[in-house]
Amino acid sequence: MLRIESLAAAYGQSQALADVTLSVEAGEVLTLLGRNGMGKTTTVRAVMGLLGSVGGRITGGSIHFGDAELIGQPPHAIARRGIGLVPEGRQIFPTLTVEENLIATARPGRWNLDAVYALFPRLRERRANGGRDLSGGEQQMLAIGRALMTNPKLLILDEATEGLAPLVRAEIWIVLARLKSEGQAILLIDKNLSAVMRLADRHVIIERGRTVWTGDSAALAAAPHLREQYLHV
Repeated sequence: MLRIESLAAAYGQSQALADVTLSVEAGEVLTLLGRNGMGKTTTVRAVMGLLGSVGGRITGGSIHFGDAELIGQPPHAIARRGIGLVPEGRQIFPTLTVEENLIATARPGRWNLDAVYALFPRLRERRANGGRDLSGGEQQMLAIGRALMTNPKLLILDEATEGLAPLVRAEIWIVLARLKSEGQAILLIDKNLSAVMRLADRHVIIERGRTVWTGDSAALAAAPHLREQYLHV
């Protein structure tokens, strides 16, 4: 579904990515792991065509989604191909209501208002509230719901549970497990290693903008030196 090969990117004269290679298959959950500043968010921005908006540029490699090369396409065109993004920091529309946020980028498909409200009943209760009136957990639910309303083939979550209360984090993990069981392909970034190891099919570790390891949860659990070398602060 998604294939990134030898991706390189820079911000000005600073090299952010040097050689990132990964793939996400249909129905698979893949996590992108690494310490802060290693290139995870830059990789997501490159996939979504957002690097230029923050002063970056792709300098090498390729990003294919299905048969389409994504490099050079604008963000709206990439989204229309079937990639939904839950960005770091949520980035909901603060002046719109919950329901207006959900329908703002909606596309036809199984994920409609009723389906999202069934997934997150709290959003139904808050449907007339403005985005700025929501708690952090409610905003994250809204960001996920908004991405699902695009009916994506691939859902990307950058820092899925960062800064959330424990009960909200638990709810998000339950939701992601349900999406996986229904065949939703997911590319996930999150620091909760135990949770992502339970959820994901495979993991990719990047260090200083390079892919340094790829494997499943069993292999990662059996390699504590990898966690110590590349993931622990």
